[in-house]
Amino acid sequence: MTNFTVDFMSHNRKAQCAPNPAYPQGMEVDLTHGAKLACLAELPYPAECCGVWIVGCQTCGLVVAITAAGRPDDPRTAKLPCKRE
Repeated sequence: MTNFTVDFMSHNRKAQCAPNPAYPQGMEVDLTHGAKLACLAELPYPAECCGVWIVGCQTCGLVVAITAAGRPDDPRTAKLPCKRE
């Protein structure tokens, strides 16, 4: 079982443009680039405002940053490759 740390670095401002209508229920971000071993991290959705999610895997040590804007098209999940692969 993989555990993640999920922290939000707020930019303390609202989005300046409209959300992408192709993702009315949020996005599923895939950062694996074809890696065979991967895990899925759930993100708090939607973000409170513009900012960056810092997602860290406590199993393999991978840390990624994913932007959000506090809109319906924000990321809901992040599929991460395993650094141990």
